[in-house]
Amino acid sequence: MNNYIVLSLETHLFFARIMKEHSLFLEAGFPCAEKQWIEQADWFRVQFEALLRDTVELSDGRVGREILQSEEVVTEFTIPAENRTEKLSGVEIDSSISTRQHNLHPRGNRQDTRNDNREITMAVNSLNQRALELLEGLICFKENILECVQKGTLFTANYPLLIEHIIREAKLYRDTVRQLQRNEDITYGNLRKTEDFWNQIMMEHALFIRGLLDPTECELISTADQFAMEYQELLQKACHQNNRVNQMTESTLEKTMRYRDFKAAGTEGILNCKVDSIILPLLADHVLREANHYIRLLEAEE
Repeated sequence: MNNYIVLSLETHLFFARIMKEHSLFLEAGFPCAEKQWIEQADWFRVQFEALLRDTVELSDGRVGREILQSEEVVTEFTIPAENRTEKLSGVEIDSSISTRQHNLHPRGNRQDTRNDNREITMAVNSLNQRALELLEGLICFKENILECVQKGTLFTANYPLLIEHIIREAKLYRDTVRQLQRNEDITYGNLRKTEDFWNQIMMEHALFIRGLLDPTECELISTADQFAMEYQELLQKACHQNNRVNQMTESTLEKTMRYRDFKAAGTEGILNCKVDSIILPLLADHVLREANHYIRLLEAEE
């Protein structure tokens, strides 16, 4: 099957969900008086949810087994986290998409004809164009939020660093789709550049987790601090040492697998009301899925 089809669908399965959740977190973080900002965030949430829904329709039997098994698309916590977050925030979430993603079959379970393949290529090209148009708008929206927050003209419960963080992820998504539309090989850049990007993301996750935990959660705060320091050290080593890339990758993979386990335990604790925090359940599952995504990338390079 055309790699353009496979890589495009895999990209949207992961990132379109991430973008719709970014929009939800922004929407839920605005004061109720900020109706225009809330409506804009909700519009992007609905659009990316539709993009994800259409991607899922095309993906059955057309994506790699690795992405489906990695739990970067959905985890065991995703649907419960969506249901709880919908009740807590009042923002509607179509969890049937998650159910259908969970039930996707990997490549090899269907045989498309040449005409089918042509139609699927056209449909995927349309998805990619939609994603690019939406991403241009979403990136601009996020940048406007950040500018207003930094000027003191807008309040949000989301940290300025978190807004910067989700801008970078949206730009990575946009760059990936642009590469696909130019028929370039997708390798997520060279490995060192990939690790630098995701190590930064993982470090910031730890900082956000620390800041959103209740002050009484001393042990969890200490663990989050430790992970933040470990990823900061990885970033510093990447700049100053001459270790071979595969040596760095092995160390990063080991740390990220431990971190993934910490996030999974935290997500379960939040869902079971065993962790005191102001972390939305879906945010906990969101950062868990990003760790799973990074682990798949690292394992592919070993």
